[in-house]
Amino acid sequence: MIPTQTIGLLILSNVFMTFAWYAHLRTLLDKPWYLAVLASWGIAFFEYALQVPANRIGYGTFSLPQLKIIQEVVTLAVFVPFALFYMAQPVKLDYLWAALCLCGAVYFVFRS
Repeated sequence: MIPTQTIGLLILSNVFMTFAWYAHLRTLLDKPWYLAVLASWGIAFFEYALQVPANRIGYGTFSLPQLKIIQEVVTLAVFVPFALFYMAQPVKLDYLWAALCLCGAVYFVFRS
């Protein structure tokens, strides 16, 4: 149950993180930068409210390097659909190469 809770919370956390970091480029581009900062901080609160418990729950079941690699994989898994559907970015083969590099990272950090 702990791996599922940890990964689920990290996915939700990354959704908030991705919107906090990048959504203002679509929605607030014509506004002053400090409004984007305030909006991003407001969204980031929810990111941290999910990310901190995720890491606390997962630490012990996962090592610190494993938690970090899980976070990076989740980040890419959340970012690609965000970039494609919300930000209307074109599909790139580079996303596949990045994912393959992360698969290598997962292999090395989780092997015994």
